[in-house]
Amino acid sequence: MRRVLHSCGLVLLSLAGSACREDGTVTVRRLQFVGVEAVETSQLNGVLATRESSKLPWGRKQVFNRARFEADLKRVEAFYADRGYPGARVTGFDVRLNDKQDAVDVTLTVSEGDPVLVAVIQFDGFTVVPPGRVNELKDRVPLRVGNPRDRQQVIAAREMAINELQDHGFPYARVSTGESSSGRDVTITFTAEPGPAAHFGPVEIVGNRSVGEQVIRRQLTYKPGDLYRRSVVQDTQRRLYAMELFQFVNIEALDPERQDPEVRTRLTVAEGKSQRVTFGVGYGTEEKARVDGEYHHVNFLGGARSAGAHARWSSLDRGLRLDFNQPYVFTPHLSLGLETQQWYTFTPAYESIITGAKAALTHRSSQQMSWSVSLMSERDNSFIADNVLSDLTLRNDLIALGLNPTTGRLEGTLNAIGFDFERSTAGSLLNARRGYQLALHTESAGRLLPGTFNYFALSVDARHYVPIGNRLVVANRLQAGGVDDRGDDNVPFSKKYFLGGATSLRGWGRYEVSPLSASGLPLGGNSLLGMNSELRAVLRGQLGGVLFIDAGNVWSEEWHIVPGELRVAAGVGLRYETPVGPVRFDVGYQINTIEGLSINGAPQERPWRIHFSIGQAF
Repeated sequence: MRRVLHSCGLVLLSLAGSACREDGTVTVRRLQFVGVEAVETSQLNGVLATRESSKLPWGRKQVFNRARFEADLKRVEAFYADRGYPGARVTGFDVRLNDKQDAVDVTLTVSEGDPVLVAVIQFDGFTVVPPGRVNELKDRVPLRVGNPRDRQQVIAAREMAINELQDHGFPYARVSTGESSSGRDVTITFTAEPGPAAHFGPVEIVGNRSVGEQVIRRQLTYKPGDLYRRSVVQDTQRRLYAMELFQFVNIEALDPERQDPEVRTRLTVAEGKSQRVTFGVGYGTEEKARVDGEYHHVNFLGGARSAGAHARWSSLDRGLRLDFNQPYVFTPHLSLGLETQQWYTFTPAYESIITGAKAALTHRSSQQMSWSVSLMSERDNSFIADNVLSDLTLRNDLIALGLNPTTGRLEGTLNAIGFDFERSTAGSLLNARRGYQLALHTESAGRLLPGTFNYFALSVDARHYVPIGNRLVVANRLQAGGVDDRGDDNVPFSKKYFLGGATSLRGWGRYEVSPLSASGLPLGGNSLLGMNSELRAVLRGQLGGVLFIDAGNVWSEEWHIVPGELRVAAGVGLRYETPVGPVRFDVGYQINTIEGLSINGAPQERPWRIHFSIGQAF
């Protein structure tokens, strides 16, 4: 019967192929599967040469090719066999040409059959590794008893076993894989051959031109005589890549076939461009048109020092920032950063101009964790817009905020010391899929430091990402903060809290959620609580979708958070992956509106907002 179906399918395929135009422009409009349950269709699509054309007018069109399609039928069966389904077969297919004879719809019918299941997983010969680490290895390998035997997971588990041996001083370790089956059950055995233990030897550095050898050597996390560990080699590579000086970094053992007890290594680098200029023009629903320009020199005056300038113009903020970073201050883990700026910020009620400088000493013990101590000195100049100043109902609010009620201005010198701590396992924050990030910031002005302002601020930002399969990610975020004015009512506008916008409460625009004046203008507050939760899904190709719910509020009193007063918004969004991050389109709807909120001088009329930007919301 299978031969008959296959023969009929080939006849249909031949008829469809003969109807295709000679110039090869018949495209694949749709590719779908019937009977696929044990694997993700996105994974199956990834191994086939026959693919769907993009639904977007400017997207890539995929041409139907008969030879590639016939090879795909075998690829489907090989794909299933690798994932523990040796009996899987393509039992039928349909290639249907449209009326215009310029596109086809392809349907594949698959019979998956019964899987070969993993019954036992054994690790033999790993006595040179501490038992606790062997147990951790068993927990980390992707293979699981009771699941289908996936060949890729077997290979991955073998590589993890080799890495574990190499991380305990055995650089020449080998691991063999054996399988024994009983019916549909299989026992998988990983057998270790550790080889001789070894220590690091001399390090040879090649490929550097303008970057001094000493600059590279001080990033090494190992030295001759240390026990060989693969993880410290990887740490060195990550540290060198983080310097942004190199396009390529590779560390290899020399003459590994000799299995010497002293491992000589060669570190090869390829330098990238040390000077970079970027310029961008864009549009967002909040900042409207924006222009950004940046110059960055990653080897300024040699020694891996970096310096740069960033200029920006938009309807919400604009200004110029200059920065300088000196790495390796006394130790490889310490760096000194300097920054100076003149920056303008525009909110619905006031404008602020900040002119000043900041110095920060940062300790980075790993790529995941860092802390810094900073000293800041700046001149703050805030003032109410003329049309707002004429509103007599704002008089008491202006006095409470420290503004001169006649001129509508607040001027002063801000001297503060700050502390920051950050730990992140989330990888790229533009589009994180797993892990977490925790950031803590404290700042104190006045008292020991002379200046106009006197306050203490503390804020926390926690984010967590959990993948569900290959297509879903659950992302959560919690923000909390407070500013204590120490009884002086003396906090600059630039330190006040607001919520709303593309990265917080998406049912409102930026700066729209905070304590209001009598006329409905957001003035900023001293306490904040914000929560966000998203379900992110891959819909098709580079296109994704999001369901989200946001909650939060800002209160005027310091350290005063009332959960029952949270503003809540829910909505949906689309994402489209690009090399610079996902392009984002969100629509947020207010579950509970803010009574009396004034937008552009008029009462709020829309309980929804649209946001368009680049990068995930958090």
